[in-house]
Amino acid sequence: MDGFEELEEDSFDTVFRDVILLALIGFVAMVIMLLPHIKKTTEEAQDHKAPGNVIVEMHWPNDMPFDVDLWVKAPNEAPVGFWNQGGRVFNLLRDDLGGEGDATKENYEVSYSRGIPAGEYVVNVHMYGPLRANMTIPVSIVVSVRPKYGETRQILQTTVNMHRRNQEETAYRFRLTNEGDLVEGSVSTLRRSLITQAFK
Repeated sequence: MDGFEELEEDSFDTVFRDVILLALIGFVAMVIMLLPHIKKTTEEAQDHKAPGNVIVEMHWPNDMPFDVDLWVKAPNEAPVGFWNQGGRVFNLLRDDLGGEGDATKENYEVSYSRGIPAGEYVVNVHMYGPLRANMTIPVSIVVSVRPKYGETRQILQTTVNMHRRNQEETAYRFRLTNEGDLVEGSVSTLRRSLITQAFK
C-alpha cells in the first residue's frame, strides 16, 4: 500500500513540475513574441514628440480671444495658412480661432514640415479678426528644428505686436541648410506678404 501511495505522489509531483515548466516556457515565448511590438510602440511614441522637422509655433495671451493666423512658407513652395492648410513641405496642424469653437483655452497655432529643404523660409503673423480700439496683441513666435537623427532645438524666438485687423507682419525670414543649420547672417524681418501669394 505504501508503495502505491509513493508512486501516486511521484506521479503527482512529475505532473505538477511538467505543468509549471510548460507554463514558464509559454510565458517566455509570449514575451519574446511581444518584444518587437513593444519596441515599435516606443519608436512611435518618440516620433509623436515632434511630428515634423521644422516646427513653427505661435502663441498669444489666453485672455485675448481673437483670431490670429500663422502663415509659413518653405523654399519654392506656396504659403501654408488657414486658406491653404497643407503643402508638399508644410502643414498647419492647428488653426486657432481664438475663443470661438475652441476646446482648450490656449491660443496656439503650429505648423510642421516634412523634411528640411535647403533655402529661405518665411514666417508671418496675420491679424484676422477685429480688435478693440487701442489694443495690442503680443504674439510669440518660436521656430525649432529637428534633424532626421537629432534632437529638437530652438533656433529663433520673437514677439510681434498686432494692432489692427488684416495686419500682416513678417516675424522671420531665414535660410536653412539640408541638415537644419541656420545660415549665418540670413535672419531678417524684411516684409514679404504670404496671404496674397496663397491665391496665386
